[in-house]
Amino acid sequence: MRIRRSLPIALAVVVVAATLTLAVQLRKNAPPESARLLPGADGFMYANLGWARKANGGKLLLPVAHDPEYERFIQETGFDFERDLEAVAFAIHYPEKWAGGGTGGGAPEPRFSEVFIGKFDGTRCLAYLKRTAQSVENYNSIDIFTIPLYGRSFRIAILAVDTVAASNHDDPTVIRGMVDRSRRLASPFGGPALLRRYYKRVQLASPVWMVARVEPLAHESEAWSSIFPKPADLVISASYNPLHLPLRVDALHLRAEAWTGSEEDARDIADKANVFLAMFRSAEVSVGSSGTDADVKALFDSFHIRQEGARAVLSATIPGDVLRKLGESPDQVQDLESPPAPTQPTKRR
Repeated sequence: MRIRRSLPIALAVVVVAATLTLAVQLRKNAPPESARLLPGADGFMYANLGWARKANGGKLLLPVAHDPEYERFIQETGFDFERDLEAVAFAIHYPEKWAGGGTGGGAPEPRFSEVFIGKFDGTRCLAYLKRTAQSVENYNSIDIFTIPLYGRSFRIAILAVDTVAASNHDDPTVIRGMVDRSRRLASPFGGPALLRRYYKRVQLASPVWMVARVEPLAHESEAWSSIFPKPADLVISASYNPLHLPLRVDALHLRAEAWTGSEEDARDIADKANVFLAMFRSAEVSVGSSGTDADVKALFDSFHIRQEGARAVLSATIPGDVLRKLGESPDQVQDLESPPAPTQPTKRR
């Protein structure tokens, strides 16, 4: 009798534990919540800026120029990109007229949709949007502000105290869909189809990644189309070791995968990428060893390109000193890399 009574209880405990384990694994392998808010698109980019501040003494690796217009924006909204933005997710909409079509409709150039995560002063930001918006639409109890910007309609909506959505897509239903998805954000099955398909290929602990469809005939860049002669899906991610305490980025491990239609296409991409890499290495050698930065040389030496079935894979290691130099001003970098000019001896009279 005791076995009969305890069996249903044990079975229920096992079912609950299995359900919780499955939910945790799904959330672990799902794209970040901000990226799952994005609409269907042809490319996606994500950057977690919190890690960069922790690794660089509270500052971003890449500084932002404070022109008068940006300074005025900071004063009116209280929002400073370098200080307050924690993460950002982008969706890239290719024009419909591009080869292979796109999600950008009749726009002549790419359109973008974004989700920003950060520390916002809700009162000041709301006052700024009301003052600058051309029109306001209330959709599902969320105000969508339309601001004319560079001849386009830039729509923006405050979804939560720390989340803002925006889009310059001509179709207003794009940002409405972002509002709708914000109501069911907890679902690990959400997110755009292209992103769901390839996010599992993003490296663990990647603060920066990109998933995009490559349409070589749509680009005017000859170098781009020479590497990708046919359409491909591209996954790029950069990871670091988050277990180092205190957090310090000693290196970022870069991996890029091009998913093609056949092994022959993948081999073609790998061969052409290796040719370009050899050209860069030759150019580095021709400059001369005296002007070669050791970290940059280590970066080029770490590049490896290979073919694995129907995909071409590039891997590299970016030294932390290279990242930190990118965040310095041009004058500082020149001071670091250029030896001091020799002083002229003083002539006696």
